Amino acid sequence: MRQLQAVGGAALTTQDPTQDRTEPGAPPRVRAGAVFGLVAIAIVAIDLVVKQWVTSSLAHGEPPVKLLGGLIYVIYTRNSGAAFSMLEDHTWIFPVIAIGVIGWLFWMITRTRSTAWAVALGLILGGAAGNLGDRLFRAPGPFRGHVVDMFSFLDDHAGHFAVFNIADSALTVGVILAVLLEFSGLRRDGTRVKRDA
Repeated sequence: MRQLQAVGGAALTTQDPTQDRTEPGAPPRVRAGAVFGLVAIAIVAIDLVVKQWVTSSLAHGEPPVKLLGGLIYVIYTRNSGAAFSMLEDHTWIFPVIAIGVIGWLFWMITRTRSTAWAVALGLILGGAAGNLGDRLFRAPGPFRGHVVDMFSFLDDHAGHFAVFNIADSALTVGVILAVLLEFSGLRRDGTRVKRDA
């Protein structure tokens, strides 16, 4: 066959140079699912531990904790809304959105084989689930619960930026990682878009 190709001067099979190519050693779906689950569980666990510590100590009059020379302060706040207390009178919207996002993430992971994408989606899931737990189980009641936030930049009273928590951080990092992966050409199924030089 190869001799015929050489003599004829034409390939028997052609390949579009822009066609996707699979990354060598792309992990199977089961491995991606395990990474997704482990990352999400780790984020939820860390978020819960930190929130429990804050509510059991700082909530009872302890002074803010200064970290990194004052770059970050650990304080105690409760937020019924989103960042900067937006929509604080419509708390029920956030758990509904979170449940929808979580369902979408589980649908996404069924088609994911990339470890990097599994990490990104796991971070987003952990962040969404961590804050959903507050919305469902904290006062004043289910679907109206206030999220516990604790990290404040540069001062101890949230004067420069919205106070945030571990779940918020994981959600933000996960979204940024997903955007970077998308721009890099790596797809969730483990293939990479071959870009023209």
